Amino acid sequence: MTTSRLLGRSGLVVLAVLTAVYLVAPVFVVVPTSFNDSSFLEFPPKQLSLRWYESFFTDPAWVNSALNSLQIGLWVTVLAAVLGTAAALAVVRGRYPLRAAVSALLVAPILVPYVILGLAVYAVFLQLGLTQTILGFVLVHTALAVPFVVINVSSALVSFDDRLEMAAMSLGANRFSTFVRVTLPNILPSVAAGALFAFITSFDEVVTSIFLAGPDVSTLPVQMWSGVRVQIDPTVAAVSTMLLLITLALFATAGLVRALGTRRAQKALAADA
Repeated sequence: MTTSRLLGRSGLVVLAVLTAVYLVAPVFVVVPTSFNDSSFLEFPPKQLSLRWYESFFTDPAWVNSALNSLQIGLWVTVLAAVLGTAAALAVVRGRYPLRAAVSALLVAPILVPYVILGLAVYAVFLQLGLTQTILGFVLVHTALAVPFVVINVSSALVSFDDRLEMAAMSLGANRFSTFVRVTLPNILPSVAAGALFAFITSFDEVVTSIFLAGPDVSTLPVQMWSGVRVQIDPTVAAVSTMLLLITLALFATAGLVRALGTRRAQKALAADA
C-alpha cells in the first residue's frame, strides 16, 4: 500500500470517528442528566437519583402519551407492512404504464418536508374531524412509514429467483398460494426489517404529530416537545434515555434481520449454483 493511499485511508478513519463523536456527544450528556436529582437540567449531575424515571411512570400525561404512541406504532407497523409489501410487489413485478411514476409517488412522503406535509394533513383532517384522534395519527404515520417497507421489500424481490414461483405455479398452485408458501418465506426478513423501521418512524415522529395532537390525544414525542418548550422538565431526559435504548435495540434488530435474510439468500443462490 502506497503512502498516499495509507494517508487517505487514515484521514477517512479520523473523519468517521470525529463525525461519530459529534453525533453521539449529545447522548453522553442526556444519559447522565436523566439521573440528576436537581429540578433543572444539570450536567454533570451533582447527585444521582431515579426521581425523573419515577416521575415518568407516575405522571398520567406521560404514561397516556406513551401508551398512545405504542398503540399507534403497532397499528402503523401492521398496516405499513401489508401495504408496503403489496406496493413493492406492484412496483417490481407489475407491468403497466407509468410504473416509474408510481414508484416515485410511493417514496414521496420521505422526500417532502414534514412541516409541509403536517400543515396539509392538518387542513384536511380538520375538515374530516380526524385531528386529536388515534385514527388520524395512524393514517399519517402509515403514509410516512410505507416507503421504508417498500424499499426493503423491493430490494428483496429484485434479488429473489422468480423461477421458484414459476415452478410452484406449474405444479398447480395459484398466485396467492405461491406468494404465501414460496415468495413470502423468502422475503420475510426484509418485510420484518421494513416493519421495524415503520414502528420506529411512527414512534419517533414529532413534526406531523404536533399538528394533530391536542389536549385529548397526544404522543410521547409531542409530550417531550411540550416538556421542553413550555417548561424545562428533567423528565424529558429520562424519556430520551429510554427512547434511545429502545431505538438502538430496534435498529440493531432490523440490521440483524436483514443480515440473516441476506445470508439466507446467498446460501440459496450457492445451492442453486
